Amino acid sequence: MDTFLKNNPAVITGTLSTFDRIIFKGHLLDFFPANGLANFLSRQGILLKDFGGYVQATSEELKTHIQHLAEEAKRPYIYLEKNLTAKGGQSKEDRAREIAQQDGVTTGLICVFAVVEPCWAFGVQGNPKTHKLEVRRAYRKCLHFYLYYLDAEFGLMHIRLQSWFPFEIQVYINGREWLARQLDQRGIAYTRYDNKLTEIADLKVAQDLCAQLARRKWPRVLKAFAKRVNPLLPRFRRAGLRDYYWVTHQAEYATDVFFNSRTNLAALYPALVSAAMLLFGAEDVMRFLGRKLHGNFKGELRSDLKYRPEGCRIKHYLARNSIKMYDPANILRIETTINNPREFRVLRVSDTPQGRQRRWLPMGKGVANFWRYAQVGQQANARYLESLAHAQPVGKAIKQLDDLCQPKTKQGKRIARFNPVAAEDGQLFAILLRGEFSVNGFRNKDVVAHLYDRPARAKAERRRRSAHVTRLMAKLRGHGLITKVKQSRLYRLSEKGLQLLAAAVHYRKAEFPNAIAATA
Repeated sequence: MDTFLKNNPAVITGTLSTFDRIIFKGHLLDFFPANGLANFLSRQGILLKDFGGYVQATSEELKTHIQHLAEEAKRPYIYLEKNLTAKGGQSKEDRAREIAQQDGVTTGLICVFAVVEPCWAFGVQGNPKTHKLEVRRAYRKCLHFYLYYLDAEFGLMHIRLQSWFPFEIQVYINGREWLARQLDQRGIAYTRYDNKLTEIADLKVAQDLCAQLARRKWPRVLKAFAKRVNPLLPRFRRAGLRDYYWVTHQAEYATDVFFNSRTNLAALYPALVSAAMLLFGAEDVMRFLGRKLHGNFKGELRSDLKYRPEGCRIKHYLARNSIKMYDPANILRIETTINNPREFRVLRVSDTPQGRQRRWLPMGKGVANFWRYAQVGQQANARYLESLAHAQPVGKAIKQLDDLCQPKTKQGKRIARFNPVAAEDGQLFAILLRGEFSVNGFRNKDVVAHLYDRPARAKAERRRRSAHVTRLMAKLRGHGLITKVKQSRLYRLSEKGLQLLAAAVHYRKAEFPNAIAATA
């Protein structure tokens, strides 16, 4: 990321990295083991045959409490016959914003939406083999409550509560909403576009605040939200059940690069999109998200490009996690979304045959790992930006290719020219721009392995290939495109090489075909 900022100092005013959308979920784990709910019912003196009547009364008690919260705050309780979604044209959050604006709500409860949605819930069914009633968990529909708040600390947020056993709960907050409230308290000026902060007077203070959010002690905060909306929790505790176990169900961690104008961002952004689509292969996307490509990998990995009214966004998916880039207002945003944290690792103390040791283990969803979500997201975003560091506005980049197209003389030796639109040179440039080479550098044998489709069949053929690549290396060094790492056989692309090779690949794959098509 530092290189990206260094290469665009005249147009970038700063960066901010923090969480965007965060969804926490709470699970009453004691209901889930075999006979967990049945044991709870037994302690309440409820027979399985009476489960239907008991759970209906319990759900009605919960509904009455939610309606009372709305009445007490003098806010609307709205039953939605049809669910509100962004795909349908208006989300529940959009509707809540409208209500808050219309009614002048500045803090506290905005409204409650009640809507029937699919979920996993418990029921009682007969087992034809044992001829006994059993508790079973099945996918069904039940009533859910969405309580939207303008919270004093977190801004616009909501709590979603299931009305049927096991009464799962979801708490949604937005890191930018939280940050705006923190800046307000400190009198730090900022400009806002939707839920994005497009300009902040003191970015250092803002980033320090965001670091505090990543280290927040979430169980206490989330427990208070659950206590506010679920009146059944004291009953569960008296029956020996534990409180909600909290997990990070989904987290978006975004790095915003602030440009001094939308015009300057718009001049660079097409080149960034083109570079991301043309240069980033499967291995690069895996590297951004902390993985290495290997033969046993069976997850889904894909990239797509979409044009929306607010701009163009490119998104890469890997095993239910993703990283995307888009350009709202004057911001270049790189955003990592973590749905499957076990793709990443966290340093933990575990028992081993040698005793308790610190080991890197797959990361779980528990909120104790929330700080690690921030680290993973920051690292992924930084790697992505670093890989885009040498994308330039197309006009400027194309002019620099003239240098490659001219032969040179260095220390009395003639150095042949490159042809950016030739297939052979284009293949070589694409190989040298591979993500793993930017981290580890490359050797002769690394280039040979990618330059030829099949392994060499004989020793003489291996020598010919190695000699051919040696000549290519000398040619690249002569043009100042690569440099040798001291006291090793490794090479790296130079600053000039990164700029010119990226421009050459873009020209060959995009600009040149477009120019030919235009004249056809």
